Amino acid sequence: MHAKIMRFIYIAAHFGLLAAVPKAAFADDTAAQGEILFVRRIHPLLVEKCFACHGGDETAIQGGLDVRSRSSLLRGGETELPSVTPGKPDESPLILAIQRTDSEWGPMPPKDSEKLSQEQIEWFREWIAKGAPWPDRDRFMVIEKENADSWSQEDGIVIKTTGALTKEWANRRYKPNGLWAYRPVLKPDLPIAQTGQHPIDQFIQERLPSKLELAPSTDAKTLIRRATFDLIGLPPSPEEIQSFEEAYEKNEEGAVLDLVNRLLESPHYGERMAQHWLDVTRYADSSGFANDFERGNAWRYRDYVVRSFNADKPYDRFIKEQIAGDEIDPHDPELLIAVGFLRMGPWELTGMEVPKVARQRFLDDVTNSVGETFLAHSLQCARCHDHKFDPIPTHDYYAIQAVFATTQLCEREAPFLPSENQEGFEERRYLEKGYADHQTTLAELDALMLENAQRWFKQQDKDPSVWNAAVASAQEANSKDKLLGKEGKVKRKDFSELFSAARNSLLAKGVPESEFPPKLVDLTPEQFGMERISRKGLERLKWEFERYEPFALSVYSGRTPDLKSVFNPRRIPKDAMNAGELEETSILIGGDPFAGGTRVRPGALSVMNSYAAPSIPETMEGRRKAFAAWIAHPSNSLTTRAIVNRIWMWHFGDPIAGNPNNFGSTGKEPTHPELLDWLAYTFVEQKWSLKSLHRSVMTSQAYRRSSTHPNPTELRACDPHGVSLAVFKPRRLSAEEMRDSMLKVTGELNPKVGGIPNRPEMNLEAAMQPRQVMGTFATAWVPNPKPHQRHRRSLYALKLRGLSDPSMEVLNTPSPDFSCERRESSVITPQVFSLFHSKSSHARAIALASRVMKEIQTDEAAISRCFVLALGRKPTMKEQAMCLSHWKEIEAAYSKTESVPFQPPLEIRRDAIEENTGEKFTFSERLYGYADFEPDLGPSDVSAHTRALADVCLILFNTNEFAYVY
Repeated sequence: MHAKIMRFIYIAAHFGLLAAVPKAAFADDTAAQGEILFVRRIHPLLVEKCFACHGGDETAIQGGLDVRSRSSLLRGGETELPSVTPGKPDESPLILAIQRTDSEWGPMPPKDSEKLSQEQIEWFREWIAKGAPWPDRDRFMVIEKENADSWSQEDGIVIKTTGALTKEWANRRYKPNGLWAYRPVLKPDLPIAQTGQHPIDQFIQERLPSKLELAPSTDAKTLIRRATFDLIGLPPSPEEIQSFEEAYEKNEEGAVLDLVNRLLESPHYGERMAQHWLDVTRYADSSGFANDFERGNAWRYRDYVVRSFNADKPYDRFIKEQIAGDEIDPHDPELLIAVGFLRMGPWELTGMEVPKVARQRFLDDVTNSVGETFLAHSLQCARCHDHKFDPIPTHDYYAIQAVFATTQLCEREAPFLPSENQEGFEERRYLEKGYADHQTTLAELDALMLENAQRWFKQQDKDPSVWNAAVASAQEANSKDKLLGKEGKVKRKDFSELFSAARNSLLAKGVPESEFPPKLVDLTPEQFGMERISRKGLERLKWEFERYEPFALSVYSGRTPDLKSVFNPRRIPKDAMNAGELEETSILIGGDPFAGGTRVRPGALSVMNSYAAPSIPETMEGRRKAFAAWIAHPSNSLTTRAIVNRIWMWHFGDPIAGNPNNFGSTGKEPTHPELLDWLAYTFVEQKWSLKSLHRSVMTSQAYRRSSTHPNPTELRACDPHGVSLAVFKPRRLSAEEMRDSMLKVTGELNPKVGGIPNRPEMNLEAAMQPRQVMGTFATAWVPNPKPHQRHRRSLYALKLRGLSDPSMEVLNTPSPDFSCERRESSVITPQVFSLFHSKSSHARAIALASRVMKEIQTDEAAISRCFVLALGRKPTMKEQAMCLSHWKEIEAAYSKTESVPFQPPLEIRRDAIEENTGEKFTFSERLYGYADFEPDLGPSDVSAHTRALADVCLILFNTNEFAYVY
């Protein structure tokens, strides 16, 4: 009974309910309260903050102070003064030390990061004031047992997981509100609401601050623009706006549903959704870092994503195909392309690194990528230690990594599908020209080295007969090489260097290197440099030619081959199941690939085992297939919540749960948890249909609300963080939407879906900048020769990790090196320079002015047409007058100036330093694509009248009305 009374007193004190407790109880039970406080607070703090220096290792106790018992505390340390004076906290050196305000005592703990909070200090003061009681072990256990339930409610609950590295971590407690993502998704009951009210609106209304008024519905023009950008990333045409306004006036609900259905059936829907998805998966057309070679066939994964969204592929199937498509059906080209998801990380094996380190980097990359993309968990935090905040042990990290231990990288043969766009393949002729240049250079250098070799033998007074025989043998072998491939088609053949072949032949026979000429004998620094550039250039082109070949950036399941570096696109080895290492995954100490610990078998997140336990085999094949089935299981609450949260954010700008890649305790909790669960539950009910989810969200009143609130002051007061959804949040167009919208308005946009990457024009200074790629120069950025090739959707622009387009980067396009859970939208001065002064913006303005001048007869009508095309409305009388006045004024100025047509560069000079000698050399890079270049309309191509109208168009492109969705 005494213990129960004390438990009540302690809980009451914690919640501020002591007014109801008689004062006599405190006097009688001070010591008991102190014991409870010691067990509850003081002892855990001593262990956590003090034991490392003052008791953890009794042979190395610092300052002579031992905090493992009450008697040693009272005895004190080297000062021979008691560290605690029972009943007198202000006279206790321990308090002075932990307060960190007394120069004589402290600071303790010494690190600022470890210092105690004010609340923790007050616990120590209270404990000392109550006599600093220290119950014996038996009493300690009794107190702990009697208070376990109530303390669990206060401190959190224990979560059962597998393989914790320490007992303390396994028994750690978690606050219930930080575990929301792991709970099963149950369909919540709808709040009591008006008959016929949309379920989404009911959940929003339920959490609306009581005094806050909802914004009214927006107008039809704003709504169609909002919906069209959201679903296809392009502005609606004037005709579409007019048609929708008329239908909206007659039947609002029917018009909205028809609009959404029409947009969902557009082939551009898949392009818009793919842009979002590829942000998350880190899509790029090159490898990144120092080895930023192009991945010629990465575009096929991009187009797979577009096709999947357009077909409304069930999301569970979408997951399985990207993780394990090759294991589901290795004969289906679509599925071999789908696993390109696993290849999106910025890495490749080079000769400059340790293979085991490179292999581990891939495994770490793919483990974390799967976690962020599908489970909304950044798993890399558990690579070196059990997760600091979430119930994710290091064991689980490596269990997931074991799923991919038999996953190997390769480019797999995958015939082109009838639905794949194969236009533009003729551009490979520019690569062929560069290939021929490199071959010619190497042939000339090889002939030169053969001459230098004969001179070397004379200088060294050595007999060249063995060398000459090796050269002759190499010539004979080279002449017998067959150049015919399958079906008799002539294939490219790398130049066979006779000099190198002769050296290798002699080395293989055991001839000492001193008996024949050294590598690259007697070459000048410039010749040294050109040899490297051409050799590396041929190596790089092997990947670029893959763009036009029926191969997919893919994976296979097998043993890990013994590779030192990768110089060619990889194919599946014939002995993939027998040769190489069958990797066994172990917990790596500190994440070090050479410090293996406990072995783990393939698995998943053990925190989910209670209702979504996986069954993953340890066989060579089938691991990823089983793991993907676990991720895509209907009861996997992380998966379903993660995708509906992303879709919601893509419509509203803000997610329901604030961090789409992080559902852990450090991420923001859901603002509307019941709504999130309702969306997740109905999503599965609707057979994982993303289009059904869009339809549900976009027909709600929340989506159709105005972005202008009737009472902004009330809105700020009641909803300072903007989470109530009482008003629609405007957003700026993304960089891709901005560029695509300009092209759409000018009539230049090529709407063809899919295909090889295109190369839009880029700022010339950025395009021509030298870029180092593994010991050589990357080629300059040369735009497509024809306007219809350059003016495709921004989704299709070649995405190089080492070269970003400044005009896109300034508008917050994310780096593909990391998963982008959410686009930033900054407003900075360089954006003004880009949008007002860039060549691209002026070209679009001239194109719009030229289009309008061909369609319209009068200046007044031209201004009106520009407004209708760019902004979807006619100008006001004031706007009309201002634009006409500006047009006339600017025309007068342009009439006195003359523009010079753009002259594309046909080559560029590079200054370099040769790696082996450290000496400078120069060379010229030929820009073949510019030889056929057809520029966009420029100032010199139009009259001063049209050019002046382009200034008005430029202003319209820079208005908020054009750049924002409201």
